[in-house]
Amino acid sequence: MVKKSNKLKVTLVKSTNRRIEKHKACVMGLGLRRIRHSVTLDDTPEIRGMINKVSYLLNVEEV
Repeated sequence: MVKKSNKLKVTLVKSTNRRIEKHKACVMGLGLRRIRHSVTLDDTPEIRGMINKVSYLLNVEEV
């Protein structure tokens, strides 16, 4: 039986320059500060929603 991971590693891969203010706020809310900065977050519906909104700026891996 495979155990499902409940952590996500999120990395910012594109700049937030010239993006919608709500998208910039999502990136800041995820704790990302600069390109290639990574954070490990809990896998919750709230975090998933923020990731889905700015998915074109991120790489996401299960840890």
